[in-house]
Amino acid sequence: MTNLRNQNKNSQTELDEKELQEMVAASDTGARIPHGWQGKLLLGTALFWSLFQLWIASPLPFYDWPVIGSFGIFNDTEVRAIHLGFAMFLAFTAYPALANSPHHRVPINDIILSLIAAFCASYIFLFYEQLVSRPGLPNTQDLVVSIAGLLLLLEAARRTLGPPLMIVAIVFLTYSLAGPYMPDIIAHKGVTLKELVNHQWLTTEGVFGIALGVSSGFVFLFVLFGALLDKAGAGNYFIQVAFSLLGHMRGGPAKAAVVASGLTGLISGSSIANVVTTGTFTIPMMKRVGFSSEKAGAVEVASSVNGQIMPPVMGAAAFLMVEYVGISYVEVITHAFLPALISYIALVYIVHLEALKLEMQGLPRRGAIKPWHLRILGLLTGFVVTAVIAAVVYYGIGWIKPTFGASSGLVIAALLVVVYLYLVRFASSVPDLTLDDPQSPMIQLPEVGPTVKSGLHFLLPVVVLVWCLMIERLSPGLSAFWATVLMIVILVTQRPLMAFFRQQENVSHQLRKGANELVDGLIVGARNMIGIGIATATAGIIVGAVSQTGVGSVLADLVEILSMGNLLLMLMLTAVLSLILGMGLPTTANYIVVSSLLAPVVVSLGQESGLIVPLIAVHLFVFYFGIMADVTPPVGLASFAAAAVSGGDPIKTGFVAFNYSLRTAVLPFLFIFNTDLLLINVTWLQGIQTFIVATIAILIFTAATQGFFIVRNRWYESVLLILVAFSLFRPGFWMDQMVPPHQQVSPTELVQSADSIASGTPLRLWIDGEDDVGNQRSFMARISLGEGEDGVSRLDSAGLALISSKGKTIIDYVGYDSPAEKAGLAFDQVITGVEVPQAQPAKQWVYIPALVLLALIVLLQRRRKKPSAVLTNPVHAN
Repeated sequence: MTNLRNQNKNSQTELDEKELQEMVAASDTGARIPHGWQGKLLLGTALFWSLFQLWIASPLPFYDWPVIGSFGIFNDTEVRAIHLGFAMFLAFTAYPALANSPHHRVPINDIILSLIAAFCASYIFLFYEQLVSRPGLPNTQDLVVSIAGLLLLLEAARRTLGPPLMIVAIVFLTYSLAGPYMPDIIAHKGVTLKELVNHQWLTTEGVFGIALGVSSGFVFLFVLFGALLDKAGAGNYFIQVAFSLLGHMRGGPAKAAVVASGLTGLISGSSIANVVTTGTFTIPMMKRVGFSSEKAGAVEVASSVNGQIMPPVMGAAAFLMVEYVGISYVEVITHAFLPALISYIALVYIVHLEALKLEMQGLPRRGAIKPWHLRILGLLTGFVVTAVIAAVVYYGIGWIKPTFGASSGLVIAALLVVVYLYLVRFASSVPDLTLDDPQSPMIQLPEVGPTVKSGLHFLLPVVVLVWCLMIERLSPGLSAFWATVLMIVILVTQRPLMAFFRQQENVSHQLRKGANELVDGLIVGARNMIGIGIATATAGIIVGAVSQTGVGSVLADLVEILSMGNLLLMLMLTAVLSLILGMGLPTTANYIVVSSLLAPVVVSLGQESGLIVPLIAVHLFVFYFGIMADVTPPVGLASFAAAAVSGGDPIKTGFVAFNYSLRTAVLPFLFIFNTDLLLINVTWLQGIQTFIVATIAILIFTAATQGFFIVRNRWYESVLLILVAFSLFRPGFWMDQMVPPHQQVSPTELVQSADSIASGTPLRLWIDGEDDVGNQRSFMARISLGEGEDGVSRLDSAGLALISSKGKTIIDYVGYDSPAEKAGLAFDQVITGVEVPQAQPAKQWVYIPALVLLALIVLLQRRRKKPSAVLTNPVHAN
């Protein structure tokens, strides 16, 4: 009977593993794996796509080659067309039309559709000169190709991403054509079929717009980089290092799962693949130390989905934000870093609280455990050594560049090779990492030293990527290219070099193995991009419809009516819409759709409510709630993937994961009102203070929502903990209630008041007037006084001239490109109110009563705490 039960268990495990791989394949790389010449064609196409993307990202096309000169140079529009051509060809060959369609061969109809789709997508490239010569005047051939292209793109979206994105795109296409027949509140003049297909397919306003440009220019290389890094063994390395460092703590496997998934998420564009990759190892180990199936799955889901908000990749959204917000990539990841980091810290704390509730212990560690003071000393030593190495590299390269001039690149490359060889030799002194069987009854944690040593060379490409982005300030595409080149070198050479350093005789065999892994990595990278390429192109239909129909302003009116002008309610509506769309749309497409529709609405209505919301804050707000849909029942795909691994209930897993993700849901509301969390206009010292206070606040909020702090919370303690957390996150709210930050001044006294106000002082002006299309609008504008001897000259320096008429203060003149014009001021607007900053105590004083209240809660809970028995052998305790 026992043997039969074990056989059933093993078969169930194998079935689950097969289902998991099919789930990842269906969502990321395509569920069809044909045999024979069709399989070679599909793999060859994917390989050629990766090589094409590497070619256009490199400086090689611009090199003056002997005899032939420069070649293979494409403009952005041509690259987008070729990129979509590859994606659509692979979408029809790698993804079956229906569930019962053949999975091991490509039917003739799919081959025909793939060729037609590739031709339609590449049409702009193939007929570029002719199309440029007749802009806006499509002929019959253009119209036929464009209509076919749109229909095939919608079908490709259905195959690769499911029906939701296709349905949303069809709704917007229908809205474009049927504008005059819509209800009055959303009606528009409508467009003809000719205007629609020209706008969507033959210009860069629709399908071939910014989103597809980001996919072809940046995203592909980062996805390829991640695929190569994983193929080299970095994913396994991250998991093992996390377990060796954290596995001995309370609930250690769960803490290690959070860190491992976070590290994998840095380079992964898919939360589902992240769950399956790390979850097959981490979830069984979490269950072994006492986590239920649902909680183990939920921890993995929460940490994997959080990987999507962690720079530098952020599930490809970081590159889209660069284009849509109009700021540099470095600024985007700077603003996104702090919320992502404190969210991860809070998730580790959630795991710790769960371990405390269940009185868990860690897994046994190999060797003697060092005393705590030696561990802290070792940590500090590691930090100091890392800082010294960073300083040597920074100043060393700063010296090499002027010293060696044009040859500095070769010198730096040679030094990089030397460092790589040293690290590989260092790694060869310890055994290769192998994954322990998570189903085994007993496990010992890997040793820290050998585990860390075995893969330090994997960090080199990441260092090169960060260096190129942050120090050299190269474009994201070029930075990813150089990091990928180094990754290719590592992938091919690491195995033969280790064999050589270990004095083994199979060097040539290991070299062939490395070359095969490189080809596999290039193919996997391209197949991972099929869905992203199709998603960005299909989302371009929605963006094109917004620009062609003006639905953005219509939506602004609609949201304003529904929210009754209340900014908080409007943010809640935006969050709900992001969640709803995110249930069926991938992260990238959801971000594009919601940000193009609602980001401008939030900014304008915030301005009318008296709050200047930075555009990056709104885009991050939308993005955070879009990825939450991977968690949220009933459609949370990451939760279903985790439940398949854990054997738990997927809906319950989703609800537990959503509970764990509440800290991620609350952060967007906080950084909308407190932009210090996004490190906007803060000094280094202020940034460090913000990080410390925000970390404490998110931990307190987490303790409140989990119902456990030192002991289990009583209901009023949870309420008070939330109050403390809010006070630490937004101390300015309470200070503004006690001492208003601004003093009201009559508009008629503005010029006289400006006499006594220092230059550079920001004024808040409440305005009544018309917007760009003539609609009456009330809003708040912020403008800083310019230099000048008196009030009139200071206002004039800011680009503003006023007149008084019938007791009203009216704007008579606004200077071109002046601060006043940038603030949205225009001729003939009426100033209805003026607010001047006034002295206010530092908002940090609010921390004192908040911390006193926290101390009181700590005192109350410590009195209730009872000494608990320590489990002597936790692994066998269950």
